[in-house]
Amino acid sequence: MCLIVFAYNIHPAYPLVIGANRDEFFDRPTAPLAWWETHPHVLAGRDLQAGGTWMGVTDTGRFAAITNFRDPSRIKHKAPSRGALVGDFLCSDTSAQTYLEQVRQSAEAYNCFNLIVKDESGLFYYANYQNQNRIQRLYAGVYGLSNHLLDTDWPKVKKARKKLTSLMKQELVDEEAIFTLLTDRQPAPDAQLPDTGIEVAWERLLSSVFIRSKTYGTRSSSVILMEKNGQVRFSERTFDVSGYCNQISETVLP
Repeated sequence: MCLIVFAYNIHPAYPLVIGANRDEFFDRPTAPLAWWETHPHVLAGRDLQAGGTWMGVTDTGRFAAITNFRDPSRIKHKAPSRGALVGDFLCSDTSAQTYLEQVRQSAEAYNCFNLIVKDESGLFYYANYQNQNRIQRLYAGVYGLSNHLLDTDWPKVKKARKKLTSLMKQELVDEEAIFTLLTDRQPAPDAQLPDTGIEVAWERLLSSVFIRSKTYGTRSSSVILMEKNGQVRFSERTFDVSGYCNQISETVLP
């Protein structure tokens, strides 16, 4: 997952509203949104190469999502899959804060990541990058997360947060409008590009909300609406290398 914007306890009818794009190489095998056969209470896509996932929910309202932290100088080529951190939380009944405390004990084994988890006790964020080794409880607000720390001032994070904030002022949350904000292919001006240690051409490509290239790009967009009555609507749209939407999945639970 490479861009997540979410509104937590802002809208009176929807305690949690999420819009997210998963960016990945097109040759990495992936299963679309579905209930997992091995854990039938888990609803998520699946990375068929490593077995984990980038984002998912359960039939009891647990939620988890992860993004990679982009720092090529700190890559560990034999590190375990970060997607397992999402899947392990969804498959367990460990409380969100306790789970992050457990993750923190072995966090240095992984490449850099941002992890968000939620259960009935609240919404929590943890990053294992350098001195950010603390668990943060999130309170009411609109947040944005890409491949740096939470609410880092990147152009696409600012743009997506601003649009989601505006949508939260409407009486009814417009799912289609959230999907629309996730399709923005406009790159940031070069003067506003972050410097994460990669070539400028890649910084430019990755600066848009929706990414498209011949080898790497936005593989799926997702919208999750968690209602006050406990109902959850999870919608996913997957894309091919041309940016064409080739599959739509919609699930309402419970």
